[in-house]
Amino acid sequence: MKALSEKVSAVAPSATIEISDAAKRMKREGIDVIGLSIGEPDFATPAHIVQACCDALARGETHYAPSNGIPELLHAVAEKCRTENHIPCAPENVIATCGAKDAIFQAMQACLNPGDEVVLPDPSWVSYEPCVQMAGGRVVHHLLREPSFQIDDRILERVGPRTKMIVVNSPSNPTGTVLSKASFKLVADICEDYDLLALSDEIYEKLIYGKEHISLASIGDMAGRTITVNGFSKAYAMTGWRLGYAVAPLPVLRQMAKVQQHSVSHPATFVMWGGVAALKGDQSCVEAMRKEFEARRMYMLDEFTSMGYAVAPPDGAFYAFVRVEGDDLEIARSWLNDAHVAATPGAAFNAPGWIRVSYAASLPTLKEAMRRIRAWKKSG
Repeated sequence: MKALSEKVSAVAPSATIEISDAAKRMKREGIDVIGLSIGEPDFATPAHIVQACCDALARGETHYAPSNGIPELLHAVAEKCRTENHIPCAPENVIATCGAKDAIFQAMQACLNPGDEVVLPDPSWVSYEPCVQMAGGRVVHHLLREPSFQIDDRILERVGPRTKMIVVNSPSNPTGTVLSKASFKLVADICEDYDLLALSDEIYEKLIYGKEHISLASIGDMAGRTITVNGFSKAYAMTGWRLGYAVAPLPVLRQMAKVQQHSVSHPATFVMWGGVAALKGDQSCVEAMRKEFEARRMYMLDEFTSMGYAVAPPDGAFYAFVRVEGDDLEIARSWLNDAHVAATPGAAFNAPGWIRVSYAASLPTLKEAMRRIRAWKKSG
């Protein structure tokens, strides 16, 4: 067999999925593992969204749709972005994708040329860098200062002649950080001064605790140079539906549309009707889930603090980002093999010395997980 793609061979597998798969394998072997390594809400998709999908199936919405998405969904996303996020947006600026991850992949394919550089503030989600690499680009890492993980003017040191884009993620996976107005204003100023694009991943925007969500594209003229990525997985407990979207300037949007046309074509037609129901229906389900996550957040923060661990400010998302002493990969393996709790080592997020623990699990499950970690810590 001839050599396979060097570009793909250089990409590391997803560490979050790798840990999750190991935990599932142990469960199949009869080991009682508590899985806190993956970011998936444990709630059922709200009933009115499920019903909208079933109704779409019943009326025959099982055929090809426009590649950018059904008009009803594009209009709903545009309205949501204008009214909630203060982003100037028309349906023509929207593309529905097979999850937010697909939107990020398409954006990198649409925007990057070989050798283009993307500035990535760390700690960062595991799939940003592979998406850049598969588009032929190169990531320039920028480590944010602990414990606030805000963006400051040191990021200017990472901007060079090959820089094409800056990626921001607020609330952050893995830290839970909600970026401040000052952080966003700094990114906006840099993008405008150096003629850069920005990708703003806002998938956790509905899961914020006591802080304000800001969309980068709402600042100044940033709508003309920002790709805003969002979706339904986290806020509406729709992970398996694989439905996301991007809002972008028309030149970028048209390029992304070509990538979609020649790959997945479009998200499943009946699934997009579920997205319409999610955006236009009663939002009390979102707030109910957010409140439950907030209660779990407080419990996890108290537990880890009482065990002597430092935790990054968990202002959003549903992760406790925990500072550990020693090799985070070895500690995560020990938690899995000895305490039977699966969590993700910080090295997966370019943040060695940390472990990400998802609290997207029931409170009784979290209490048992904390009991096991406490016992593991005492035994060490």
